[in-house]
Amino acid sequence: MNDVIKLLQSHRSIRKFTDQEVPHGLLLELIKAGQAAATSSHVQAYTVINVKNAANREKIAELAGGQGYVARSAVFLVFCADMKRPTEASKRTGANVERGMTEQLLVATVDTALMAQNVAIAAESEGLGICYIGGIRNNPQAISELLQLPDHVYPVFGMCLGYPAHEPEVKPRLPVEAILKEDTYCEDTDHVDAFDSTMKAYYQSRSTGNKVSDWSHNLTPLFDSKLRPHMRDFLVKRGFEMK
Repeated sequence: MNDVIKLLQSHRSIRKFTDQEVPHGLLLELIKAGQAAATSSHVQAYTVINVKNAANREKIAELAGGQGYVARSAVFLVFCADMKRPTEASKRTGANVERGMTEQLLVATVDTALMAQNVAIAAESEGLGICYIGGIRNNPQAISELLQLPDHVYPVFGMCLGYPAHEPEVKPRLPVEAILKEDTYCEDTDHVDAFDSTMKAYYQSRSTGNKVSDWSHNLTPLFDSKLRPHMRDFLVKRGFEMK
């Protein structure tokens, strides 16, 4: 394996950070690396908010479910799917712009995710740690108001950035045979069963947060009730009508 593949396969979520600041010049380079990601039709349907205000950081940490590292990380970024900029640019050319299409929501969300993952990889290559914060979708309206996001823009997730103050183990992933199929989709519960055993051993042996569980049982809270049912109405109100 080359160094890039080794870096990718060594990813861990970092939730404890030192007090060392991230140089502003480095942050700009990380964002530029993010912009180099693939983007549908060169739309670049994203905006990144660097939240520096301490009070706002504390509020977001609370709104995201009490995730204190949002306030304590050296940098906290909110990655937003942004269809305002490209649709307004198109409208200025005289185009009859049709907003609120489901495809626009998909394009903006995928563009944002690809851009953010490039930022994450670039950050880790510079010795930084990162942690995605999907919890900002717990209260997306309040966060949108806090960040003064306009219509046709919504917060997809946050990202903590900083120099790691701990060394958590790499969390196992499903065996590649469960993910990579040839020609057609096929069911294979044997790989899932084996992975449950792997995750059970991992949870019981990791250095922090030991628990008795496995992959399948960890999924239960996500699927035995409606997860963030407010998101559809929120997106419609933001101008993503999903037509």
